[in-house]
Amino acid sequence: MSKVVALILVRMGSSRLPGKPMISIAGKPLLGHIISRVKQAKLIDEVVVCTSITKDNDVIEKYCDLNSVICYRGDENDVSTRMLSALLANKATVGVTIFGDCPLVDPNIIDQVINCYSASDYDFVGNDLKTTYPPGMEVEAFSVEAFHRAVENTPDLKIREHGSLVLRNFPDKYKLFNIEAPAHLKRPDLEIEVDEADDIKVIEPIISNLGTNRYVDLERIINFLDDNPNLIKINQSIFRKWKKFRI
Repeated sequence: MSKVVALILVRMGSSRLPGKPMISIAGKPLLGHIISRVKQAKLIDEVVVCTSITKDNDVIEKYCDLNSVICYRGDENDVSTRMLSALLANKATVGVTIFGDCPLVDPNIIDQVINCYSASDYDFVGNDLKTTYPPGMEVEAFSVEAFHRAVENTPDLKIREHGSLVLRNFPDKYKLFNIEAPAHLKRPDLEIEVDEADDIKVIEPIISNLGTNRYVDLERIINFLDDNPNLIKINQSIFRKWKKFRI
C-alpha cells in the first residue's frame, strides 16, 4: 500500500524575512494559509510540517499542535535528512514537497503532480526543474525509496541543505520529469511567493480579495493580477535564490 505524505518545509530563521512562517497575512499566519491549501488536495494521505530543532521554531510546533497538524523537527541545515526522517517516521512511500514560501499553492496542481508521478516509473516528478508556472506554485512528488538512496549517496551538505536537490541534481542516476504549465497558466513572469516583505504586499491583496478556498485556483489568481498590474510590479526586482538551480 502506498502512502503519500506532503512535507511543508518551513523554519523561522529566514535571513531575508525572519519569522516568515508566522507573519500574518489577511489575519492568518503564512503557514496557516499553506496548510489550508495543501489539505484541499485530494491525493495526500498525511500533511506534515517539517521544521528544525532550533528553539526559534518552537512557535511552529505550538501552532501545529493547536491546529492538529503533525510537526516533525530535525536538523536545521541538513534539509534532506530532515525530510527523509519525517517521511520514514510517517511511513511514507511517496513524498511530496511543499515549500514554505508558497501560501497560494494550488491544490489542483498538487494533485496533478501526484497523479503524474503515480502513473509513471519516474523517481521524481515536479514542476520546478524548469520554470513555467508562476513562482509560488512549486510542487514535487518522489519515491521515498529513491530519495533514501539519494540522501545516503550524497555526502555534500551544500547539496543536502536544498532538500530534494539530492535527486534533482543527478539526472544521470534518477528518472526525473518536469510538468510544464498549460498555455493559460504559463506565467513565469508572475511572482506569487514570499521571500521578502514586498512579496507580502502582492500576496495579501490576492488573499483579501479572492480568499483561499478550493475554488480560488491559479487561473483566478492570474486573472486578478492581470486586472491589477500595479501589484505585479511591486516584487519584480527581488532576487530569487532558487533561480540558479532551474532552467
